[in-house]
Amino acid sequence: MRLGTVRTAGGEVAAVERDGAWLALGVPAGVTLRDVLTRGAGEVRRLAGAATAEIPGAVPTAPLRPGKIVAIGLNYLDHIREAGMDKPERPLVFAKFPSSVIGPEDAIVVDAALTSRVDWEVELTAVIGAPLRDASPEEALAGVAGYTVANDVSARDLQFGDGQWVRGKSLDTFCPLGPVVVTPDEIPDPQGLRLWTVVNGETVQDSSTSQMLFGVAELLSFCSRSFTLEPGDVVLTGTPWGCGEFMDPRRSLRPGDVVEVGVEGIGTLRNPVTGRE
Repeated sequence: MRLGTVRTAGGEVAAVERDGAWLALGVPAGVTLRDVLTRGAGEVRRLAGAATAEIPGAVPTAPLRPGKIVAIGLNYLDHIREAGMDKPERPLVFAKFPSSVIGPEDAIVVDAALTSRVDWEVELTAVIGAPLRDASPEEALAGVAGYTVANDVSARDLQFGDGQWVRGKSLDTFCPLGPVVVTPDEIPDPQGLRLWTVVNGETVQDSSTSQMLFGVAELLSFCSRSFTLEPGDVVLTGTPWGCGEFMDPRRSLRPGDVVEVGVEGIGTLRNPVTGRE
């Protein structure tokens, strides 16, 4: 199933995408995918299976507004090599604020008064569908409602200047999500997916989730040992080589750019870049 949230004249509402059309799940306007996930996997399947009515004028937005955005740093072997850093002994966990979330075609806004080194990071993102606490890797993977694509947009000057990552990763518009959440029956193995980034038509990241140092199941299990993962939370699982910060010369996003990030089996998330007015 390909699930999401669409914007309509009556407000945002959870929906299922089928053959390029958005179909109503039979929930009232204002009920988003995060709300539906809290009802359990069985109810999600029931609603999606019964959906037949197309939603007129549906415009896809961020699939969900997460309760928590958990992110992982330095989790791809090729990215670790390009950054010239040592392999972490355990997952490097940080957070992005939910207020940073935007959807497909929404603008990434670069505030020149705050940052001049804005970078892209394509990331396979796990969407949590069941409460996870002290979960084994097998239990953790079974608790995934689906997968989506994220762009972990990063203000590198703030990230490295602050000495911690939250502010530089959490500026408004710095977490594009989408275009859909694809359920695990369509992605049985999250460790064999191609992922990529294209900036202004040029491919700058092109790798595979097989390059992860810690796989999705291990990451979720590790996180659940420290804090509860709840339905509607998301976990960004790291980015591969090709970040602009580590190019020679360094590259950064500027107003007028267009960045597209994608993951095999899910789709492409496209966002223009603008300046703050």
